[in-house]
Amino acid sequence: MAKKGAHQGLETRARGFRTTRAAHADETAEDYVEAIADVIDEHGECRVRDLAPMMGVSHVTVVRTIERLVKQGLAETEPYRPIGLTAKGRRLAKKSRERHEVVLRFLLEMGVPAKQAQIDAEGIEHHVSDATVQAMRRLADRLASQA
Repeated sequence: MAKKGAHQGLETRARGFRTTRAAHADETAEDYVEAIADVIDEHGECRVRDLAPMMGVSHVTVVRTIERLVKQGLAETEPYRPIGLTAKGRRLAKKSRERHEVVLRFLLEMGVPAKQAQIDAEGIEHHVSDATVQAMRRLADRLASQA
């Protein structure tokens, strides 16, 4: 018979897996709204042809992803028109950008080389809680003030 502590450990582990699966579902949307915002900021508008090479995917993949973002209320577009972000999409892009910057700064303060820190931050930002991001921010601030 399994001990009660073992069962609680399984529940904690299952909660972690559920959280990770939910993060993966949100990861693509976060990456795309952040990329759309970046392209708009840099070029004034964003089109599928801008996103495909940036995301390393085909034109068709971008079109399908943008369709999902429109259904989620994050983006807006019409055929042969630029892609825009809704207010909800802009908020998500801002939050994603801020999380990325905190994780990147944390990794850099820990001494991770810049190129690797950029790569790692891209994945980590989606898989840590807001509480963890805030702890990373505090530690990065402390490390920066000691330098």
